[in-house]
Amino acid sequence: MNQTITLWIWTLMASLSVSIVALVGYFALFISEHKLQKYLQFFVSLSVGVFLGDAFIHLIPEAVEETGDIDTVLQLVLGAILVFFILEKLIRNHGGSGHSHDVKPIAQMNLIGDAIHNFIDGTLIAGSFLVSPMVGLTTTLAIIIHEIPQEIGDTGSLIYGGYKPRKAVWYNFLFSLPCTLGAFLTLLFGSWLALPVVYLMPIAAGGFIYIAASDLIPELHKSDRLKHQVGQGIVILLGIVFMVSLTFLEGVLE
Repeated sequence: MNQTITLWIWTLMASLSVSIVALVGYFALFISEHKLQKYLQFFVSLSVGVFLGDAFIHLIPEAVEETGDIDTVLQLVLGAILVFFILEKLIRNHGGSGHSHDVKPIAQMNLIGDAIHNFIDGTLIAGSFLVSPMVGLTTTLAIIIHEIPQEIGDTGSLIYGGYKPRKAVWYNFLFSLPCTLGAFLTLLFGSWLALPVVYLMPIAAGGFIYIAASDLIPELHKSDRLKHQVGQGIVILLGIVFMVSLTFLEGVLE
């Protein structure tokens, strides 16, 4: 009984720590609005690199490895892109579902994709702790390192999408809490939940690809200054390189 309680405590604390990482975007509150707009291109570029890197380097390959079914995984990615397209149309037609008209659909799309992604992180953390405490801790560490640049990018995307900085940080944290929910359900139902969770990975990947390709990248094209274009490319590449580096880190931690 004591071991079971310890498992639950460690797992839920680990998943909650990942959610708390979302508050890293809080630093944006200490930047003036003028400077925030000035650096917004950096955050949007970082979002593109992290989202595409996460989708193509982490989520899709891991889903293929876990399922052994590349056809189904790619079909789910494509289906998710189409669903997110339809969802964005519905959000636009309904004026953002009660949000301010200054809030762009990209912001709500980002929150939905992030919630799915964080739910998956929670299940991975719980599944790792079910193997052993050490595996659980190393997995949590890898996810936290993975989340830091992504949460900064997420906050930038939400601010770009029309949210005020404080609301952007708050909503980003709120939609990171599914990480704890995913961990809780995985501990509660055990391996029964593992199969559907695996197939959520390509859905989250499709969402991130759609957000990057349909909303973020077109925004970067609005600047025709060579200095800005070079800077955008470098930051996008840095986001992708970080995800590649994380792959090697995860291999070492395992």
